[in-house]
Amino acid sequence: MATIRDWPRRTPDAGRRTPDAGRRTPDAGRRTPDAGRRTPDTGHRTPDTHTPAPAAPVFGLSPDWLLHDGRPLAAATVLSHPEQLGRLRAACPEAAGTAVLAGDPCYDRILAALPHRDRFRRALGTAPGQRLVVVNSTWSPGSLFGDDDSEGDLLPSLLPRLAAELPADEYRTAAVLHPNIWHGHGPGQIRAWLDRARRAGLALVDPVEDWRQALIAADCVIGDHGSVTYYAAAIGRPVLLGAFPGGALDPDSPVAALGRAAPRLRPYDDLRAQVDHAVDHHDPGRFRAQAEHVSSAPGRSAALLRRAFYGLIGIPEPAGRPALLDPLPLPSYAPAERTAPVRVLTRLADASGAPEIAVVRRATDGGPIDAGDDIGQDAHTSVHEDTPDPGRLRVADVIVRYAAADDPRVGPPAAWTAEVLGRHPGCALAVYVTGPGRCTVRTRAGDLLRLTARPGADGRADLCDPAAHASALHAWLAGGKSLEEAVGSGITVVTGRVHHRVDIEPLPG
Repeated sequence: MATIRDWPRRTPDAGRRTPDAGRRTPDAGRRTPDAGRRTPDTGHRTPDTHTPAPAAPVFGLSPDWLLHDGRPLAAATVLSHPEQLGRLRAACPEAAGTAVLAGDPCYDRILAALPHRDRFRRALGTAPGQRLVVVNSTWSPGSLFGDDDSEGDLLPSLLPRLAAELPADEYRTAAVLHPNIWHGHGPGQIRAWLDRARRAGLALVDPVEDWRQALIAADCVIGDHGSVTYYAAAIGRPVLLGAFPGGALDPDSPVAALGRAAPRLRPYDDLRAQVDHAVDHHDPGRFRAQAEHVSSAPGRSAALLRRAFYGLIGIPEPAGRPALLDPLPLPSYAPAERTAPVRVLTRLADASGAPEIAVVRRATDGGPIDAGDDIGQDAHTSVHEDTPDPGRLRVADVIVRYAAADDPRVGPPAAWTAEVLGRHPGCALAVYVTGPGRCTVRTRAGDLLRLTARPGADGRADLCDPAAHASALHAWLAGGKSLEEAVGSGITVVTGRVHHRVDIEPLPG
């Protein structure tokens, strides 16, 4: 629900900024915490703690929101569904005459972009066979990022656990935090709280521009009672509720119904098992009722809103020109880059043809290693050159850098790899990742090699982190195998159920 007066203006996508780039408040100038998202969560109640009332007012629909001196503030109050109209009539009958049923433009933009799901997944660096887990929190004490829980804020501890417990090459993690969280605590504080998770590979999604694309791309969404979680359910994504303040919601609201329909996350149990169960056993029709309450006019909001706007102005609509919404932009390419140490478990498989190496990588950040990956006894440590703890580089088997091949600050790869091996005598392999599916490595014996993952059947680049391919080569050589055999036939790197064919080319230098 929104008023015509408060409808956000559309801005160009050029120069899109990250959540903390000069943006003091992503929600500035919006009256409601969820404005800008045509949110279904109008079931929020805000009880008056001073004067008892027979029924708690509904968030956004109470007289305090809609009336001034007993008269409606707005000429038009835009609603997305008749269910909201019934609630408006009950909560604030004086404003019922301003109601305009106009659907949900945010939902319409999501629906129009669903065919581009694979593009959005690639933008987040999610490879085929990987599962993208999106965690989101709205802005309230009872949210996933709130402090109503007796054990304190859940999200800051949940995110690093997800990043550490989910194998790096089989899962991708991302977080969407309500704009008011960024504004209320400040970007520096948010990034400090989530530093461990970010170093383990968590992506922080722009909460104004890119959150819809992340939902479309997701395989599983962990959330709360906010609109992002509701939209995820409405488009059929598996949902786990990490927090849900049922007592603060109107029990007859669609959001409260979502709380009864969606399974709960058990935050201190095995996270991977819960994510996999949610995905593998998801019924696409589970949240059909929630989808039906998002909009009474799917795909028609632009036309209905324009009609309302021109009616208020008192002039006819443009003839022969359709009312259109901006399509969701394609986010910038943002693959995971882990600066936390990565523990790598490997197994050399007996396979005909190319050497085959199974790899499971987990960001550790000094925490315990999960021994549940039964793929063999061989292990090594891979460390990003920019690790916050330089002492980790002294014990690293593999040291990694991500940069363009012609980056004058650290490149070219031949020079950087020689420099790293010279500086760190305990390192067996230096890895310079130059782009999707490509890296240059130098062995302790001095061999300079280019590793290139073969593209998929559709010709698109293999988006598995090339550092995983380099770790597979290290495991092959550490197992006493021949470099010549790997160069001659290439290697097959197995991550989960996915096989990556990697060619190895000797380079001069």
